[in-house]
Amino acid sequence: MPSGLFGIEHSNRQPADHWGKNCFNSSFPAATASYMLENDIPAIYIHLEQRNGRLEVVSSEIPIREVFNCGDRHASDLYFAFESVFEPYQQYSFDAVDGIDLVVKDLEGNFLSPLEVKLTVLPDNTTYKKSEELWGSEMVVRSATTSYCALGMFDAVKNDSAIVREIFEEACSSIQSWDNDFEMTHKIPALSRAIDEFQSRYYMRQKPLLMQTLWKTQGKSPLLADQAFDIVIWSDYAFSRLFVDASYEVVSTMSRPMRASARLARCLWELSKSGKIRVVDIYRQMAFGNQTDKEFSVPGNKWKNYVSSPRTARPILPKEAVHSIIEPGYIELLSPERRFDQTLYFTVRNHE
Repeated sequence: MPSGLFGIEHSNRQPADHWGKNCFNSSFPAATASYMLENDIPAIYIHLEQRNGRLEVVSSEIPIREVFNCGDRHASDLYFAFESVFEPYQQYSFDAVDGIDLVVKDLEGNFLSPLEVKLTVLPDNTTYKKSEELWGSEMVVRSATTSYCALGMFDAVKNDSAIVREIFEEACSSIQSWDNDFEMTHKIPALSRAIDEFQSRYYMRQKPLLMQTLWKTQGKSPLLADQAFDIVIWSDYAFSRLFVDASYEVVSTMSRPMRASARLARCLWELSKSGKIRVVDIYRQMAFGNQTDKEFSVPGNKWKNYVSSPRTARPILPKEAVHSIIEPGYIELLSPERRFDQTLYFTVRNHE
């Protein structure tokens, strides 16, 4: 492992780059997924199903090879392109498409899978006082994630453009100004219903979008739990429910989830009409007074409503797995921020 991380033999990062704070937060999850790939350990899969005529977010399991879309290849046969553009989606945008956290390719350069990557702690501040099976993890989402969500959804249904347009036409065609807060607040229910109809028809075409690696601690302390690591994979459809479901709440002005729903509906509608849109312009125009790089956040108590897997109470990888994921001697390359409360905590614990 020239990188010091399991499975990451071919990458656009230099070996030393993986250990910087910002890079490690995506390199470690990629290595954890590679470890699970090689050991045939499936990830938790959050996806959408239709049950009794209603859309429901459900938890099951998914092999990492389906997440990476890599067939029977091993991790050593893959190229990990971090913070890169998934170029097959460029055909749908006049603007340059943003990069996503991880693009998986084969060694011939073929694009396999675009994934947003999160590394989040379990439990968070909203759930640590609850019983362990109710613990949740906070997730902060970037606008790039929702744009890839829209592009990926359309890519899977592009041959049905006429039907997709028909689904969104009534809700979208009457909108005079997509950046008018008052108008959009009143149009959001119709847009959300159109997204519901679209997903009811095409949920069988959902695919992995977001890879959330969990690290579990002993309550709110910084010490790892005995069962410490797991991966939650969100399909594009299940991920979208985090903001579409919240868009049905009656408010007087555009919230972040409502903004995300409106952007998704507009992207799908315009793509169904012309097959190519100005993604950057759509996202910049529809800011509604909020910063444009952060799309929304999901606290752990809300997150747990969607992630029903019992594995959150007992993650599948023990803390000792870190010695297999990180090669001996490489942990010293990390340089965590020094904080007085943290230093004091460990000093006293070690003294005891």
